[in-house]
Amino acid sequence: MPELPETETIARDLNARVRDARIRDVQVAREDVLRGVTALELPLHVKGRHIRTVWRRAKLIVLDLFNADELAGHIVVQPRFTGGLLVDDGTLPAELREYLTVSFMLEDDRQLHYRDVRRLGTLAWMLPAQFDTYAGTLGPEPLGETFSSATLRESLGASTRAVKASLMDQTKLAGVGNIYATEALWDAGIDPSRETRSLSDAEWDVLHEALQRILTASIDARGTSFRDYRDASGGRGAYVSQLRAYGREGHPCGRCGRRLIGTHAIDGRNTVFCAGCQY
Repeated sequence: MPELPETETIARDLNARVRDARIRDVQVAREDVLRGVTALELPLHVKGRHIRTVWRRAKLIVLDLFNADELAGHIVVQPRFTGGLLVDDGTLPAELREYLTVSFMLEDDRQLHYRDVRRLGTLAWMLPAQFDTYAGTLGPEPLGETFSSATLRESLGASTRAVKASLMDQTKLAGVGNIYATEALWDAGIDPSRETRSLSDAEWDVLHEALQRILTASIDARGTSFRDYRDASGGRGAYVSQLRAYGREGHPCGRCGRRLIGTHAIDGRNTVFCAGCQY
């Protein structure tokens, strides 16, 4: 957490709000979140450069920095559990100015903060070739135009791992974590502990449709907020009200009424499922 819908929401917000802004300076309060660059080196890479585009790849938020018309490199943020990017125009609530790790001062006097309560996320500086190599290790995007049930099956289908673990493997499928793997498998009626290779063609079709529909619906609701996730303005995501399995251990299943079960046995993360209607 944040997963694909949350990082997509942040990236879209930032692209609308700071695209073409010029970075005047940068302050690093917590160097331990930096990767591939030191606190002394980061200003040398980013000062005076324009943010041309902000976009998402997997669970990453990517800021393309240009020097005139030349791509200079990328700021790549991986929020993990408690990280996020916030635009501060002077109205950001005081509590959201706590736990700041890196702040970019923009020429229009706004600031772009990377905030991370537990500092488990990272902010990296990557040259274009470095980023291309790294992005090439990630799996296909589940909301990509060419992503089909056949793509999903080809990427995951030969694995002997539990299907939930396969869905969360970023080298096989980009952007899906515990929340949306749990939700998609409940929606598709598939037991999360089943071997991935045991799924039938019909089940791959149902899972593909469920995954795309749920991810899209969560983006429309600006993601899921339980504790720390905030969008680029500090707002909370509203998809939590639409969750049918994740976080609902002990509640009745919305499909068959049986009590939902929670287990850590599948992949070390809490998996919630219905033993009555997920096969």
